[in-house]
Amino acid sequence: MTAGSVGAARSARAAGSPGSAGPGPPTVLAVIGNPRPESRTHGLARTLVAELAGALGAEVGDEVDLAVLGPRVLDFDDVDAAAAVKRVLAADVLVLSSPTYKATYSGLLKAFLDRVGGGALAGAAAIPILLGGAPNHTLAVNVHFAPLLVELGAVVPGGLFVLESDVEAFPSFAAGWVAERRELLAGAVASHRAASAAAAAAGGAAGA
Repeated sequence: MTAGSVGAARSARAAGSPGSAGPGPPTVLAVIGNPRPESRTHGLARTLVAELAGALGAEVGDEVDLAVLGPRVLDFDDVDAAAAVKRVLAADVLVLSSPTYKATYSGLLKAFLDRVGGGALAGAAAIPILLGGAPNHTLAVNVHFAPLLVELGAVVPGGLFVLESDVEAFPSFAAGWVAERRELLAGAVASHRAASAAAAAAGGAAGA
């Protein structure tokens, strides 16, 4: 990811393009890092995205399903993978989900996020979700997953570790989790949109 492409994405946000952080409702986007299609990890991400969109009056962006992209996340000339990165950069709130592999997120998700430059998320809110089979990996979401998102510039209002045995109860849990953090999330969205607009204005002035 080059500095120019990051700058272009920020300018698009301020200009109010679809899925941007400019005028209009904010955008919530899922990034699903399970290599298996239509997994329980997909369901968790979609459930939380729906709750966030309802609470924030946001639009749901076209999800980034890494099971569809597969090894193309490693090809920096791949058009679809590049388009997925642009959608991520344009979102106000990201929900990133993964199965727990070796006490952390999937390699597929890491390979995709390696396409995003350090700091490129520029204050967007990002919520990591890990699905695991045993409680001994509960800390993985905050020890491994959240720091990765912070390195990319995101604000992480909390991470979720979901046991496989709790998947059926997740919709109820997600509703309560979002309700408790609604003001925090709304503030993060407002700050992100203001920062994106300021960055775009500064870039425009520098190019004048």
